[in-house]
Amino acid sequence: MIPARAVGLMLGYAADRALGDPRRLHPVAGFGTCAQWLEQRTYRDNRAAGAVHMLVLAGGATGLAYLAERLARHPLSRTALTAAVTWAVLGGRSLEREAESVHAFLADGDLESARMRVGNLVGRDTASLNPDEIARAVVESVAENTSDAVVASFVWGALTGVPGLVAHRAANTLDAMIGHRNARYGRFGWAAARLDDVMGLPASRLSAALAAVSGPDPVGALRAWRRDAQHHPSPNAGVVEAAFAGALGLQLGGVNTYYGNRREERALMGDGRSPSPGDIPRAVRLARRVNAGAMVSTVIHSWVFARRSGVLRASGTRR
Repeated sequence: MIPARAVGLMLGYAADRALGDPRRLHPVAGFGTCAQWLEQRTYRDNRAAGAVHMLVLAGGATGLAYLAERLARHPLSRTALTAAVTWAVLGGRSLEREAESVHAFLADGDLESARMRVGNLVGRDTASLNPDEIARAVVESVAENTSDAVVASFVWGALTGVPGLVAHRAANTLDAMIGHRNARYGRFGWAAARLDDVMGLPASRLSAALAAVSGPDPVGALRAWRRDAQHHPSPNAGVVEAAFAGALGLQLGGVNTYYGNRREERALMGDGRSPSPGDIPRAVRLARRVNAGAMVSTVIHSWVFARRSGVLRASGTRR
């Protein structure tokens, strides 16, 4: 029999593919609202305050998830709980929709709308981006968020169930909110950023491997991953962006301008040409294959682990 955790992950993935994010009362949005409320009371310009802020929010959410899973004793209730939480934390379908919307605006020649819409995907200043720069931003975001918004959830869900799903989404949400290298959050957001780095590490490697296996150029993906990922400022985003660049025959990276006229020159990744708007659907299709591969591989892991644990328990009982 397939264990409840594996079935729940599959059902949650199916719900995300069919429906995308919940349109009302999204629990991740509710968590963000709580985080904003708490920040008004805990903010201090130091790492200790940020660590307390992170521990209260991420630890509290994970503790509630652990309690909920413990209370869901029947396999059907545990399956339903895992499926609902998986659906809530996954962002694959919504990521695709955002990327496809930007591509549609570019195809229609509506550059201003494309600039505004791509702002939902990236933190850089988009007001003066040309179509090719918008395409690069979308491809980079699709690559990074495939790991962050889908694969990492599957990894932690397979390893630790509902608490792992919630812990990763809490850490990733806090990183998006306060894990910035600026005057306000450079110290306060440090702990949240480091926790997200640690939790995202296995998923970024799995995402890169799946991009290499399922992409059109496996050799290029592996070469870019090995050579270029280390030069990216993020230990995780660089891995998956480099693999996507190599797999798609593109070159990602370059100059990004952030609000406040802060410029960052990101290392170039991949040996191909610069992205163009026509590459956005290619990146979305690759992300879709990576997401499906992550679902299958982590569900198999859950199944095998559950069977092995059952055998070990049975062996212990006979002794």
